[in-house]
Amino acid sequence: MTMDLLLLAQGAPPAGQQSGGIMQLLVPMALMMLIAYVILIRPQRRKQREHEDRVKRVKAGDRIVTNGGVHGTIAAVKDQTFMMKIADNVKLEIEKSSIMRILNTEEAEAADEDPSNGNKNRRKRN
Repeated sequence: MTMDLLLLAQGAPPAGQQSGGIMQLLVPMALMMLIAYVILIRPQRRKQREHEDRVKRVKAGDRIVTNGGVHGTIAAVKDQTFMMKIADNVKLEIEKSSIMRILNTEEAEAADEDPSNGNKNRRKRN
């Protein structure tokens, strides 16, 4: 009730003046855009930059996982592609952009373990 009285007491602005105009609209929009940049865009760019740096440092012998879920070892590095060894006498040429993850030694050992009985797979790691 007191809020209603305050609103009635203020009344309408005089005929020649605007009640805030475009500035009341632009300031909140600019703040929302800034918040979206800080929360969404900036962290994603940082993550993408870090991934690109890791892909540039990949060398022969590193274990990787592709976007399609194929696990393998890098056999050779070319300008835009890698030769990936996935089994004995089986090599694939993949784009550098298709690397999803580079496995460190702990992850590579865990990927080699058989989850059903805890035994190591029979293939040799090179």
